[in-house]
Order: sequence, then structure tokens, then C-alpha cells
Amino acid sequence: MSSSLPTRDPDSTIQRILFLSPKVHIYTVPPLTTTKGYTTTNWSPLLAPTASNPTPAPITTRLRVLETSSSTISSSSPISNSNSNSNNEIQTTILLEDPESGDLFAAAPYTSASAVEAVLDSARFFAVRVEGEGGRKAVLGIGFEERSEAIDFGICLQGVRKVMGIDRDAAINGAPIKGERRGVGGAKGPEKVEGKKGNWSLKEGETIKVEIGGMGVKRKEQVEDSGGQDGESALFSIKPPPQNQDTGGMPLLSPPPSANQVKAERRRSRGPTVPEKGSAADLGFDDGEFGEFQ
Repeated sequence: MSSSLPTRDPDSTIQRILFLSPKVHIYTVPPLTTTKGYTTTNWSPLLAPTASNPTPAPITTRLRVLETSSSTISSSSPISNSNSNSNNEIQTTILLEDPESGDLFAAAPYTSASAVEAVLDSARFFAVRVEGEGGRKAVLGIGFEERSEAIDFGICLQGVRKVMGIDRDAAINGAPIKGERRGVGGAKGPEKVEGKKGNWSLKEGETIKVEIGGMGVKRKEQVEDSGGQDGESALFSIKPPPQNQDTGGMPLLSPPPSANQVKAERRRSRGPTVPEKGSAADLGFDDGEFGEFQ
């Protein structure tokens, strides 16, 4: 009688701890009201009584990322193993345990990137989807006391997604990959959009016009300030001298002054001069025949 059910050998199961944090804080997370993601603004500590303290107090647990690798052997005959095939199955689970007794508080199978999402307003907090008995699911918030532990936790989950091919399967199925970037632990981010590649090389006869240092702008303003004048008059800001109407050309220059005019100009510039001594007649005296002394 053949059996199609796989048989599991307990000796072929290997468990490996990928990450361990001795203390994380647990929070209650209200339902999402936006598609952007989780924020810690409305989180509150999860309170519960313990064996040592019956009064409800904030819960702190130990966090472990446990990888389980097992070999599954299936055969067409329970007697002969000649046609048997061996396949390795890898499962990764995030365990929240009591730090003292080691009792399990909650478990979150890491089967997709949405199982753990980093919050938008902090790098130390994550939203974890845990599963309980009977398939019940809930979202709990976890908070690390050290930022370095949160970074190591996110790097660990990134390696798990790579080994298990979670991101690759999501890309093949066309679903958005939430582990691209919303936070450290794997969350949604902006998708890269690739546009069409075009040929931007210059064709034959095409040229490029380059304006350096705003020269083209100044030139344009000068042309606009010229009031629509022609190009030659707009180039000069000083008007040319008026033309002579008689000759139609440039105005003629006056001849240079004569020597007498130069001497007279010099005398005027020197101021009043004393008259030179002359004869009595030149001074107004009459010494002639009818002079004063006869």
C-alpha cells in the first residue's frame, strides 16, 4: 500500500537562532486608519498581571528569531526507499517569550514582509502580526530600548527575506514588495518607475544654444528698453553729434585765433596794466609855443 503523505524524520530537523534580544516592550496597536503605515502616537503599553506581581504592569518579553530547517522524505512505497525524494523546508518564526521562564507569549510566522512593519515616526518600534491557537491573529507593537538592536533586527529580517525568496516571489506575482523601504524592519516604500530610454544625441544640422552668465537676459532687456529702435541705434546709449545741414556731413571747425588775438587774450588774463611813460604831450602837457612858461 502506497502512501502519498510525507514522513518527517525528527533527527533531520535543525533549529538556528538568527537574532536574540533579551528585552523588548509590548504595546497595543489600534486598527489602521490610513494606508501610509503605523505610527506610535496612539500606542499604549500592554498591561497584564504576572506570577510575581498580580497588579497589571507593562509587559516585557524576550524576542527570538528562530529558523527551523527540516528534511521531508516522501516515497512511493513504505518498504523501498529507492524512489524517495528529500526536500528541505525552512521556516522562520518570531517568538515573544517570558524572559524568566521561557514560556511562549506570542509567535509570528515570518512568511511575508507584511508580518513585520517598521513604524513611520521611529526606528526602534515595529508592528508584528502574531498568530495564536485556532488561527487567531492580532497586531502587537514591539519596542527596543537600543537603536542598534532595532537595526540588527531589521538586517536579520532582510536576510531572511533573501534566503526564503519572499521579495522575489512578490515581484514575480506582481505584488508590491513591502520590504523595500518604509523602515528598518521591512516596510513599503516608493516604487522605482523606469521611463522609456530615448536617443538624445544631436541629429545632423542641429545645434545647441548656451547662455552664459545671464548675457542673453541682459541683451534682451537692452533691446526691450530701446523702444523698438533698429539694431544700430540700440547698440549705443550716447546719441551721435548733429549733422551740418549745409554740408550734410560733420560740422566744420572754426579757424585758429591770430597772434594779435592771442596777445590780447593774454593781456586780459594778466589784469590791469600801468601805462608806459611817454612824452609830455602824451601825458596832456603843452610845452610848445603857447606853453605855460613863456
